[in-house]
Amino acid sequence: MEVATQTQAPTPFKNHVIYDPIYGFIKLNQIEWEIISSPFYQRLRWIKQLGFSCYIFPGAEHSRFHHSIGVMYNAHKILESCGRAASEKDLLDVNCLTPEVIYHKSLRLAALMHDLGTFLFSHTTEGAYIEYGETTHSKGGKGLPDDHENLGSFIIKNTDYEGGISYILKKYGISPQRISDLVKGVDESILANQILHSEVDCDRMDYLLRDAHYTGLKYGSYDRDYLLYHFQVKRVDNHDILTIRHNALHCVEDFLTSRFAWYSQVIRSPRGAKFDAIAETICHYFLEKGYIYRYSELLEMIEKDPMKFYGFNDNYFMGLVHKHLLNGDLDKSPKIKDMAKTILLATGGKAIRCEEFKSRLLSQDDPQALEKYSKRATQKAQEIEEFLKKKGGPADWMIYDIPKKAIMFVKSPKNVAKNSSAQLGNVLLDRDPVKIVMENGEILLLGEVENSLISKLFNSNNFIPNVYCSTSAYELLLSEGVIEGSFS
Repeated sequence: MEVATQTQAPTPFKNHVIYDPIYGFIKLNQIEWEIISSPFYQRLRWIKQLGFSCYIFPGAEHSRFHHSIGVMYNAHKILESCGRAASEKDLLDVNCLTPEVIYHKSLRLAALMHDLGTFLFSHTTEGAYIEYGETTHSKGGKGLPDDHENLGSFIIKNTDYEGGISYILKKYGISPQRISDLVKGVDESILANQILHSEVDCDRMDYLLRDAHYTGLKYGSYDRDYLLYHFQVKRVDNHDILTIRHNALHCVEDFLTSRFAWYSQVIRSPRGAKFDAIAETICHYFLEKGYIYRYSELLEMIEKDPMKFYGFNDNYFMGLVHKHLLNGDLDKSPKIKDMAKTILLATGGKAIRCEEFKSRLLSQDDPQALEKYSKRATQKAQEIEEFLKKKGGPADWMIYDIPKKAIMFVKSPKNVAKNSSAQLGNVLLDRDPVKIVMENGEILLLGEVENSLISKLFNSNNFIPNVYCSTSAYELLLSEGVIEGSFS
């Protein structure tokens, strides 16, 4: 439900209200309302927050649209908690542009637009665009990855026309470059970067609660009000940084363990992630064949035809899969044809179990551990793949999704010290890790707090490999004794 209201105050104080199922009424100023009303933002209504997880949790039909509004609201509440918020009157006044008010407005806007460049089914198809790397490797290009962050930044900075994001921002005295820097987490304000991008940030604060609400699971539960109350700004080496008072230590632990469980049991659960991996494979095939918009086409739409870009959403992808299946375009690739049927009908495919594909917690301080287990899993997957090439049929496919990058539960102090941003001379200035203010005023990284459970668990990377195959391939592998069992 969305309600637009106008107060009796003059035009500069125009007020809009959205009712959110998690937080209740959320007020928006005129700039935010115009951005939400643009084709770029309205597109987010048609992109599912959790990709294909709705195939496992039917309630998970929520979109990036209201998640992003929730992220903005949490950024606002953190600033309020820290005593750095502008007054509601100044936020609603489009003519109020003091440095403090611009800071607050900019932070809200960056939070609101952090997912503006989201791909089809959220992160599901983004990997295909990054791997295909059309503009990344193009002559004269900047070598930037074809990812949602750079796409969002492009929208913010290259739409200076009526109704465009750049145009709206400039009209109200807000710098598109500043918003882009905030979205990328490279702003000059460490505090702002932390609120938007850290182990406890406004994005994670929203999606844990929202995703738990819509899936019906309780993994994302944490005491948001208690956490918000204990945020505090501290001055370190002439920089403002975001800290959390020691009283909320166990609340922070609840937050982080909820995120760990959420990632392990929902995002990387083989049952749901199977469909995401299949969709990514199909997307890469479509990019190679020219069946789907390529990155350069998206950039051109953003600059010239926002309503066409609006159509780059989940419905577009599923429509393409359906169309090319019906047209017989996939008949020459039986593997892709079988995958297409699998994601259209939400059935089929198997996740393979074996010792090499087990989930593990690996030490952050042993960089060879990830390489070792990733190599083992890849070799095993390649062995199975070779067997299928020799004995399988033309429609017997296999996908292996084996992490090459560490997924960190919490950054260890040693890891933080190696981080490039620590070159500022103090690990407390690193953007990502949680900082705890002790009762005596000392500021510590969470991993250094002795009475914290996290101090016993922080030194871990989450390694969750997933390997999938078609149902026919699974039956062959099972009958030949290549594998002992799997689950769908």
